[in-house]
Amino acid sequence: MNVVPVRRERILGYFAVALAFFQIVFGAIVRITESGMGCGDHWPKCEGRFFPPLDRPDLIIEVTHRYIALALSLVVIALLVAAIARHRSGGPDLRRPAWLAAVLVIAAALLGAVTVKLVLPPLVVVAHKTLAIALLATLAWFTVRAGGFGAATQSSLPAATLRTRRSSTTLAAIIFLIVVLGALTANVPAAAGSCAGFPHCREIFTDGVPLWLHLAHRFIAFAVIGHVIGVFVGVRRRAESGMIRRWALMALILVVAQVLLAAAMVEMRFPLVLRSAHQAVGSLIWLTAFTLALLARVRAREEPAV
Repeated sequence: MNVVPVRRERILGYFAVALAFFQIVFGAIVRITESGMGCGDHWPKCEGRFFPPLDRPDLIIEVTHRYIALALSLVVIALLVAAIARHRSGGPDLRRPAWLAAVLVIAAALLGAVTVKLVLPPLVVVAHKTLAIALLATLAWFTVRAGGFGAATQSSLPAATLRTRRSSTTLAAIIFLIVVLGALTANVPAAAGSCAGFPHCREIFTDGVPLWLHLAHRFIAFAVIGHVIGVFVGVRRRAESGMIRRWALMALILVVAQVLLAAAMVEMRFPLVLRSAHQAVGSLIWLTAFTLALLARVRAREEPAV
């Protein structure tokens, strides 16, 4: 993957990634606190107003989520305009991730509107979460292409080995799967609380599909631990660049923290704060793993002929 550092687009990319992350976090808080109907069945207005009185906690949570979504949409539009303008002026081509981000943000907004207007099954909520994490990854792709997240430094170093590229891509794919499974576990009735105890189930309260979803989420989480350790050990043994090693270490630390957080959450019977933190760290792990996979594909900058 070619990287051409461009400061304006890189700053916009960072801002968009931050907003996308906070939108995912607030989306989880909306679900966990059951604030999804805090604005009634009104969309895009909230209780018939764009700026409603902030007199209820559920309304404050829901309208904050909408305001973040609006800010993210505006930044994605600015990012697309900047990418087109940069290409027309003879600069690097950042249009593909910019266009994809625009499509995803529109799709997420429309699906969010439908969710508010209609009573829909949990799979629709999971689809909304999948769009959100896909948008987060796309914005990270744009930012890396613009030289962000250390890509500008990485492009001046020897390219990562094939084994590192493959292992980091596999890690990102597994993380994507576990995030989607986590969304299913959280939204399918009785799935989250079907198994009490950690790391094994000391008590089972619900069987069938809810229990199988819960167990699949756990088993893949244990597989992630093993794989992320392998990635970290591998990049050190292969003497990859310091940038790659730092991102691999960050992924390892976040995965370990997430497992400890999950254990505390299950043992303490799913308090709201820990559930929200679990969702936030899961999204951060996805962003880290995907960025690591991108950086492993950054090609060394070609030196001009003398």
